Amino acid sequence: MLLYTECIFPESASLYMNGQLGRMGKFMTLMKAIQVNAPGGDFVLVQKEIPQPKEHEVLLKVEACGICHGDAIVKYGGFPGLQYPRTPGHEVVGKIAKLGSESQYWKVGQRVGVGWRGGHCLKCKSCLKGEFWACESPLATGISSDGGYAEYMIARMDVLTAIPDELSSVEAAPLLCAGATTLGALKSSAAKGGDLIVIQGFGGLGHLALQFAVRLGMNAVVISRGKEKELLARKLGAQIYIDAETSNPSQELMKLGGARAIFCTAPNSKSIGELVDGLARNGQLIILTFVTEPMQISPVQLMRAVRSVSGWVGGNTSDTLHFSVLTHVVPMVEVFPLEQASIAFERMMTAKVHFRAVLKIGDA
Repeated sequence: MLLYTECIFPESASLYMNGQLGRMGKFMTLMKAIQVNAPGGDFVLVQKEIPQPKEHEVLLKVEACGICHGDAIVKYGGFPGLQYPRTPGHEVVGKIAKLGSESQYWKVGQRVGVGWRGGHCLKCKSCLKGEFWACESPLATGISSDGGYAEYMIARMDVLTAIPDELSSVEAAPLLCAGATTLGALKSSAAKGGDLIVIQGFGGLGHLALQFAVRLGMNAVVISRGKEKELLARKLGAQIYIDAETSNPSQELMKLGGARAIFCTAPNSKSIGELVDGLARNGQLIILTFVTEPMQISPVQLMRAVRSVSGWVGGNTSDTLHFSVLTHVVPMVEVFPLEQASIAFERMMTAKVHFRAVLKIGDA
C-alpha cells in the first residue's frame, strides 16, 4: 500500500509549451526542467529542448524523481568536475521514450529506474575485472550528466533497472538510492539475524533501514531525538527506542550488551562519533549519510574492543526493488510537482519531510 501525501504549496507555476518554432523555423519539442546555474544558485524552472539519446543510451520520460541529500552537491557545488548549468536528481523512474541504439533487453515503453550510479568507465582495472561498483572513474546521475528533475532525461543502458509491476513509480524512486544504500549496508555488514543493531536517525534513510533490518531478522534499536517518532518506529518493528535528548545512547546500548553494528543515517558528526562507545566487541560503525564535518574518535576507542568505522554508499538497485516487493517494504513519502522542487528540497534539508520527498512528474 502506498504511503504518501500529496503536497501542493501556493506557488506560481510556469506555463508549459509542447513546442515552438526555433530560429531557423524548425519545430522543436520542449520540456520543463529544474536546473542550478552556479554553485549556491537557486533551483530554476526552465524550458529546454528534449535531448536525444546516443549509442547505448535511452531517452526516459520521467514519471517520478526522489529528492536526496546527495542533490545538495549540485545545489552547493564542490564536487570535482561538476559543470553548470546542471539538472539534479538520481532517484529516477520513467518509461523509455526512445532508444539510441538497438537493444535485446530494453524496449520503448518499458518502465525503468536509474540510481546514483550513472555509468562506468569500462577502462580501469576494476571495470576490466567486472567489478563495476569499484570503478575508479564512475559517472553519477544528476552530477556527471543531467538528472531526473525534468520531464525527460538521458540514461545509459548499462545502469538501467527494470521496475517491478507491484511498485508504483512514486514508491520505487526512493528505493533506487535510499533503499539500495540501506539494504546494501545491512547485507554487507557482519550483523546477522538475531544480532542487536542500531539505526541512528529515523528519517528518509532511517525508516527504510529499520524496515529492512526487521525483514532480515535483526534485533533493531532506533536512536532519534525526541519522543514524537517513537510510536512509528515501534510500529515499523523497532524493539527499543532511545531518545538522544534525554539519555546517553552509548551508555544505553552498553546496558544491552553493545551493538553488533550501528548504521548512521543522520548527518551529525558529533552524534555519530559518540556512538563508538556503544559498540560491542568487533562491532561496526557504518556511516551511510553524507556529512562533511570531521569526527573526534580516539584510536583507543577502537583498539580496546576491536571496533571499526567505515562508510557505505550505493547498493544493488534490482535486488533492492525485488526484496522490497517480497517483504512489503515501501518508503513513506510526500509528493510534490516539479515546479515545487525548491520547496521539496528545503523540506528535505531541514528534516521536515515525512520521510522522503518525491517529485511526481508524469503518470506515476
